[in-house]
Amino acid sequence: MDSKTIDFSKFSSMKIGGVLDVALLQEPCDYNKEYTFIGACNNTLLGTQPPPLMMLSKKYDYIKIQENTLRIGGATPSGKIASFCKKNNIANFEFVSHLPGTLGGLVKMNAGLKEYEIFNNLISVSMAEGVKQKEEIHFGYRYTDIQTPIIEATFHLSYGFDKEKVEIFKKMRSNQPSTPSAGSCFKNPHADFAGRLIEAVGLKGHRVGGMEFSTLHANFLVNVDNGTFDDAIFLIQEAQKRVYEQFGIWLENEIVVLDKRYMGENSPLLHPHTKIMACGNKN
Repeated sequence: MDSKTIDFSKFSSMKIGGVLDVALLQEPCDYNKEYTFIGACNNTLLGTQPPPLMMLSKKYDYIKIQENTLRIGGATPSGKIASFCKKNNIANFEFVSHLPGTLGGLVKMNAGLKEYEIFNNLISVSMAEGVKQKEEIHFGYRYTDIQTPIIEATFHLSYGFDKEKVEIFKKMRSNQPSTPSAGSCFKNPHADFAGRLIEAVGLKGHRVGGMEFSTLHANFLVNVDNGTFDDAIFLIQEAQKRVYEQFGIWLENEIVVLDKRYMGENSPLLHPHTKIMACGNKN
């Protein structure tokens, strides 16, 4: 199997991680469940004990207009999608220019801004284990139940690129820090905001080692000075602990943590009740 050597301290948006060989998926049939699949690592925190990793090859970096639909390969960068849609006067993808990553990651987490989500115009998703129509996929706010690599997604095609929407989305992102981060650290709990809760427990601007919760937006965990995985994990757990103690709300990670010690149903980043239920379901 082909592989690619990646320095994650440069590759990941959080600028944390070592140099690793990552297997390349050339054909869907080559997918091996023993590997953890990654994309552009824009919402990923890589630990010092990572699992075996796999990613799509450049073969899946493409955009095609076919039979009045838009077909996009899973390895296609969001910036390329945005540029293609602008050049070809295609509507409904204006928000993508402000969402870093690749198409596979955007679909996997149903990425979006406010009510504008990647699933709004989705028709179907081609995965390593077959094709699913949108109606067959469970999805919601920053969530899908997709568990296998996304090879391609097909979307409804509409024309009329809206420059005004681009400006609206730009303003939405104006309060977000440019310092290296993995985007929003936690998902917003129902009827509240993770940033507000983190600030309320005194962690906005709080720094440990080279990592801190941004002074611009408390829900952004930023790498201000050669931060480490341990620095980041400490702050994530501290925020979860303080918010739960004060508000009874458990902050759920939006960042994907790839370290064997923090993966699976017994991860210390999961709510204790979730772990108890998961273990109970085994018996």
